[in-house]
Amino acid sequence: MNVKMKRGIGRLVVFLVLFYFAGGLALYLCQDFLLFHPTPLAKNYRFHFDQPYEEVNLPVEGGNLNILQFKPPFTRKGIVLFFHGNMANTEHYNQYPFLFTRNGYEVCMMDYPGFGKSTGKRSETIIERQSMLLYERAIKLCPANDIMVYGKSIGTGVASWLAASTKIKRLILETPYYSIRALAHYYFPIYPAYLTRYAFPVNEYLQKINSPITLLHGTDDEVIPYKQALQLTKEKPGAQLITIPNGKHNNLFSFRIFQHKIDSLLSQ
Repeated sequence: MNVKMKRGIGRLVVFLVLFYFAGGLALYLCQDFLLFHPTPLAKNYRFHFDQPYEEVNLPVEGGNLNILQFKPPFTRKGIVLFFHGNMANTEHYNQYPFLFTRNGYEVCMMDYPGFGKSTGKRSETIIERQSMLLYERAIKLCPANDIMVYGKSIGTGVASWLAASTKIKRLILETPYYSIRALAHYYFPIYPAYLTRYAFPVNEYLQKINSPITLLHGTDDEVIPYKQALQLTKEKPGAQLITIPNGKHNNLFSFRIFQHKIDSLLSQ
């Protein structure tokens, strides 16, 4: 090997090392932009839902926590605390409230900091504390065994943490991940897991939950691999996994099996 070739290989190695570390730095600094895709709203914005709602704004940690409440048309059986995914704001999930209210459940939905009308700094700990505020409001209205917690996509981490920290009737997770770090490894396997500032270890939370747990996941999920839900149920005996054949990440609501299963869980 001549000197020129050695120098060329040396420069290539240096370039690859620098590229690797630059990519890792970019992932570390930009992970909030990768994980969360909020759409902020003006304070006077009127949400568009197909049913009446009440809006509550709570001052929290240098910002505002925006909560929407939807009441059933007849006597309330309980309350569902709904934690949405990483897109837009609560209005993006406008099809969900009726799914619960038609079964006699009041629904409480909160926006994470930076989403909708919620403001302030966003972190895993802050989101967890704000989810606890939602629970504390609910427990004043009905007993713990009438409170269900529902999480979708990134909200499954929030929902699982809350269910592990409180007493509830049931936990329902739609398109859950094993943990944020496991998800990061799936997308960026060449980088160490500790680069992620968010953890939300759903696998660890589920081990602490005594209430019934139901997971719903599509076999063709293009965002969170179906096998992560399989792994969660493998490690948590008794957790029920409802598999939606051909279901993707954002279309489970359109499947009849999904709607029937939610109706069945809410009727128990």
